[in-house]
Amino acid sequence: MSKPFQIFVTGTDTGVGKTQTSRALLSLLVDAGLAPEGFKPYESGCTSLKAPSDALTLREAARSTLPLDVLCPHRFRAPVAPGVAAARLGREPDWNVTLAAWARLKHGPAVVEGAGGLFVPLDSRHDVIDLIQALRLPVLLVARAGLGTLNHTALSLQALAARRIPVRAVLLSRSSQERDASERDNRALLEARHSVPVLGPVPFEADARRRHAAFRRALRPLVP
Repeated sequence: MSKPFQIFVTGTDTGVGKTQTSRALLSLLVDAGLAPEGFKPYESGCTSLKAPSDALTLREAARSTLPLDVLCPHRFRAPVAPGVAAARLGREPDWNVTLAAWARLKHGPAVVEGAGGLFVPLDSRHDVIDLIQALRLPVLLVARAGLGTLNHTALSLQALAARRIPVRAVLLSRSSQERDASERDNRALLEARHSVPVLGPVPFEADARRRHAAFRRALRPLVP
C-alpha cells in the first residue's frame, strides 16, 4: 500500500505565500479524489481565536469537518512568532498536544503549514524545524521569486540538509507587481546549485481567484 501524500509547507520568511500554497495543494488533492486534511498547528495574529483565518482557509480547501482544536490547537492574537506570543501571556504551548493532534491526521493525505521560517520559535524549546523533524515529513519550501532569494533559500536548504530532512521542491512566488531583474536567473541557479526541483515563479495576481489558479498550476506536478 502506497504512503499517503503528506508534505510540510514552510517558507524562507513570513508573507511568502505559505497559506496560498497550502490551500492550492489541498484543493488539488481534493480534485484528485482524495480526502486530505490541512494542519496549521500554530497560528498567531488571529483577530479571533475562535476563527483563525489561515486554519479556516485550509479546512475549507480540504472540505474537512474536523474541529479546529485538532487542525489548529495553538492560537494567539499577537502578530508575532507563536513562541513569543505565548511567552507574553506567560504560557508554554504543550508540545504533546501538537503531536497528539498530528496523530489523528497522520494516516491520510495531509498538508501541514508552518509559521514563518524554519527558526521561528514555537515554544521555549522548539522551532519550526524541530516540528518538521518530529513529524518526519518532506518539505515544500516557499520563497520569494526576486532579489535576495538565492541567499535566503540557500540558508534554508542548508539547515534542512543538516537535519537530513528531504525537500520535495522549492516554490518561487512573486509578491508584488514590480519587475525584478533577478527573477530571470533565480530558478535555474537554485536548481543547479542545490539539485532541487524549483517550481514557478507564481506570477503576481491581484485577483484572489486568479492567484489561486496560478498557485494550482505551479503546484500540479507535485500532486499524484
